[in-house]
Amino acid sequence: MAKRPSNPVEQQSTPVIRELPLVALRETVIFPEMIVPLQVGREKSVAALNAAVDNGGPIALVTQRKAEQEEIGDASELYGIGTLAKIAQVVQLQDGTVRAIVQGQSRIRVHGFAHTAPYLAARVEELHDETPSGVEVQALVRSVQAQIEQYVANGAPVPPEAAVAARNITEPGLLADMVAYSPDMTTEQRQELLETADVEQRLKLVSAFLARQIEILELKGKIQSEVKSEMDKTQREYILREQLKAIQRELGEDDPQQAEINELREKVESSGMPEEVRARAIKEIDRMSRIPSASPEVGVIRTYVDWLVSLPWNVATDDRLDIREAATILDEDHYGLEKVKERILEYLAVRSLAEKIRSPILLFVGPPGVGKTSLGKSIARAMGRKFVRMSLGGIHDEAEIRGHRRTYIGALPGRIVQNVKTAGTNNPVFMLDEVDKIGMDFRGDPSSALLEVLDPEQNFSFQDNYLEVPFDLSKVLFIATANLLDPIPAPLRDRMEMIQLPGYTQQEKVEIAKRFLVPKQMENHGLKAKHIDIRDESLTELVQAYTHEAGVRNLERELANIMRKVARQVAEGRKRKTVVDIKRLVEFLGPPRFEYGELEAEDQTGSATGLVVTEVGGDVVAVEVTKMEGKEDFILTGQLGDVMRESARAALSWIRSHAPELGIEREVFEKNTLHIHVPAGAIPKDGPSAGVTMATAMVSALTGIPVRKDVAMTGEITLRGRVLPIGGLKSKILAAHLSGAGMVILPRKNEKDLRDIPEEIRKQVKLVLADTMAEVLEAALRRAPKALKAETPRVVEGGGELPKPEPQSRVRRTSFPPADQPPVVVQSGR
Repeated sequence: MAKRPSNPVEQQSTPVIRELPLVALRETVIFPEMIVPLQVGREKSVAALNAAVDNGGPIALVTQRKAEQEEIGDASELYGIGTLAKIAQVVQLQDGTVRAIVQGQSRIRVHGFAHTAPYLAARVEELHDETPSGVEVQALVRSVQAQIEQYVANGAPVPPEAAVAARNITEPGLLADMVAYSPDMTTEQRQELLETADVEQRLKLVSAFLARQIEILELKGKIQSEVKSEMDKTQREYILREQLKAIQRELGEDDPQQAEINELREKVESSGMPEEVRARAIKEIDRMSRIPSASPEVGVIRTYVDWLVSLPWNVATDDRLDIREAATILDEDHYGLEKVKERILEYLAVRSLAEKIRSPILLFVGPPGVGKTSLGKSIARAMGRKFVRMSLGGIHDEAEIRGHRRTYIGALPGRIVQNVKTAGTNNPVFMLDEVDKIGMDFRGDPSSALLEVLDPEQNFSFQDNYLEVPFDLSKVLFIATANLLDPIPAPLRDRMEMIQLPGYTQQEKVEIAKRFLVPKQMENHGLKAKHIDIRDESLTELVQAYTHEAGVRNLERELANIMRKVARQVAEGRKRKTVVDIKRLVEFLGPPRFEYGELEAEDQTGSATGLVVTEVGGDVVAVEVTKMEGKEDFILTGQLGDVMRESARAALSWIRSHAPELGIEREVFEKNTLHIHVPAGAIPKDGPSAGVTMATAMVSALTGIPVRKDVAMTGEITLRGRVLPIGGLKSKILAAHLSGAGMVILPRKNEKDLRDIPEEIRKQVKLVLADTMAEVLEAALRRAPKALKAETPRVVEGGGELPKPEPQSRVRRTSFPPADQPPVVVQSGR
């Protein structure tokens, strides 16, 4: 047996090169013995066909590498292997294109172009297949024939006669080329098959391709079978359901959907909803009855009607109108907070006299831990109402308040309506917690959505986006809570009645611990009076040395810490009662964490103590001033805001304009710079109330007169040295008291706010009321400058009866006299 050459090129020792017209094909590969129609439109391709017809010879058909390329200028832009074809027929079409029928004859190798105009002519070498022999080739042929039959049987997009034709082909190369007829084969796969000279390797490529396609077709058939089975099952269920309906109609029974519709109608009629809402619900039920039960819209309508039915349209709890009983309940739950209790009792008193009264909308503003949220629960218990709470912290989406429209999948009413439904009554106590923490982004502004909810003139017809019918919220007692007032938008703040809840005094914290916190923690830890006894002095030390807050949360945590340690001792077998004195307190909690009295230990020059209000209540802050050589007016450090910087500049201007009276040489300002620093530099600070503190510290630094160590102060300063009123007075005085201050200097115009200061604080702290900076310096400095004239500041001390504030008349100032002269005023109307 002669040895088969490995490559068709080896069949001839010297290749025969012919020059033939060439047509570049787009996304088409022609194989030997393949008869295909070609439509040629490019000018050079039409010219090549005409040249081949004129010459009566064959034509070279080669696939181009880039299908989108219009002009072929080099042989490298074509694949190296093509097909020699005979032209069977050529038809010239009216649009200038040519349709030809060609038959492939053999493979050719392109050795470059002979010329490119007026048509492409290539130098080609004809390649011939030698029929291989051997058992392996025969096995491959039979395998491919079997795969073709299976390929056709599985629904391949080829004519059924292809399997018969494959069985009748005995030449291996022709059998492999036949597979190229499959539409599933890509242009690149066909070209690879054309370029494979080894017939045995060509059969292997075809076998791998057919195996892949058979696997895909089998998987496709499996998927189609499953889908058809599911469709048949659905159709069968539909037919059976229709038959069941017909049987039920014959028996006079309702089908399940009709029974559900009748049940919804009964619920709507008995729900007590307004006529407008009832008509809307009946309309939706009628629409539901006309929709097939399998439609998704049925579930949407059912959910909507269920929400309408479940709302408490006319369900309300009776208010407890016994004022004394309500006062007893409020006192049982909370110590102090007299303003809030008085406001609730006033509402109940009016409610007992007037049947129809709109509920107030209250805003509790105070630091964390003072009992704002728990106070809402206590109010609900005192009034005999249900209590619901909604946290607004971090809400960014308006739909959380108003709900989503029903066009959205999974739409629900807003949380206002949801909580009213949870309460089960239309007059619950509704707490809107952390109203100052509401966010705003591209999804809307929830605070704007609250304007309608919290407006007594509008909330009687509140419309949720989901319900699309009005719901009466005027009977709901809304209570909002906030730590800070500034973040709340002004329109929203205007709709609420604000009640300030400042921090507790030391005595109030001790009383709260004795009455509420200690019994609560004993119960939580399973302890009884025979197990533990906390002395009053220990509670006082716990408040002073282990907590530093406006509320009582940390105090409760420290008490829980003590209870856990005592509970462990009891569990280990201790029989004696544990008496928690100050020594045992240190043993349980470690050394004191805070010093009671944050003021300076000695009188300081260039340092004064101011009072500020933070999120956790009042606090004391030191203002330090040092004098050094330089030409700048002053340097400010400590993360001070714009308002605080302007206050410092106003204070310095007043000092420079009164330098002779203060005993300061003019040259001091020209040769020296003042550096003003407020410690805790990592914390931003702002506000005008530190004006008198900065002015006092600067005067002390420039004159060398020390500031009294036990004095704290607050007040805004003007260019004329006037001391203007400030806010948060109670919180500031409480902070001064906790820090150990013996005297607090404050604006005289804040005298009316002293009624909120507990009597025990007024007994221990001397309150100095000042109108001018001269009066502030008179009280704050160890010795006042001799030339500075000041009236004796007003002093409120000893816990006596507060002076009655003078009646305020409406005046219009026509001029601003110096600080040492009374202002000229003109009574209104003159």
